[in-house]
Amino acid sequence: MEKATGDKAKLWGTSIIGFGNLIYASPKTQREVEWFKLGFSPRKTNITLYLMGLDSDTRNNSLEKLGKYKTKGGCIYIKKLTDVDLNVLESMIVSSVKK
Repeated sequence: MEKATGDKAKLWGTSIIGFGNLIYASPKTQREVEWFKLGFSPRKTNITLYLMGLDSDTRNNSLEKLGKYKTKGGCIYIKKLTDVDLNVLESMIVSSVKK
């Protein structure tokens, strides 16, 4: 993620590692907050991925090839990296910062 963004990792809150900065407007409330370009959170039950800039077409096409995952809202949850195709994941990460 550092390579894709060109930004150093930064801890956001107590458990999210984010890369880069952007102003994010919530689709529901339009409230703007400072957020990261992309990030992840290594939690006990899964790894949560935040790929903020991934357009819906690329996201949907990539998820078909990714492997074993769950999704809710804008997050992608994977149990372990061996459950997914790392090449597809890398492509999703790179695509999410291309703008």
